Amino acid sequence: MTSITIYGTRLSGHSHRVELLLHMLQLPFRFVDAPAPVRQGAEFQRLNPLGQIPVLQDGDLVLADSNAILVYLAKRYAPDSAWLPEDPAGAAQVQRWLSLAAGEIAFGPAKARVGARWGDTGMPKDLMQKLADKVLGFMEASLAQQDFLAAPQPTLADLACYAYIAHAPEGGISLASYPRVLAWIARVQALPHFVPMPEH
Repeated sequence: MTSITIYGTRLSGHSHRVELLLHMLQLPFRFVDAPAPVRQGAEFQRLNPLGQIPVLQDGDLVLADSNAILVYLAKRYAPDSAWLPEDPAGAAQVQRWLSLAAGEIAFGPAKARVGARWGDTGMPKDLMQKLADKVLGFMEASLAQQDFLAAPQPTLADLACYAYIAHAPEGGISLASYPRVLAWIARVQALPHFVPMPEH
């Protein structure tokens, strides 16, 4: 019986990146839906006082923050794998993209999607578009050098960035000017054990 439980929502790109790695590592897990009302409750607040998803429970370990969870899973269940390189430069490249996933991607394409689907984000649309254009241009240039973001092969960087980039058009962010990004999305989707994030 699996000891891994993920608390999240199916439409969350943060949750999806963790699900992706779990599927790609072929680790059994239980998914517990945790919409906003659940996250405000005392039981969830004991798991993560910040009230954010996803949260991983693996035996006695409780861990929040999607990127931290990715690092934990790779270190715990796929040590010495390409998902998180051991060499300093390779690890740093992955970390750079994890930071972009939590920064420009979260406040650009991801926020624009939230605004389009669920209402006001508190950020001006032109700022979200500007952040999206900046990170998409950077991705396009990076993908001219290799097939994946941080290395020639897929790493945690690709899983962390995938969902909100692939679903950027839901927030009115066009990918039409970024053919290498579109090709990268297709490569991620072609990885063994890939599972899509629902659109609805």
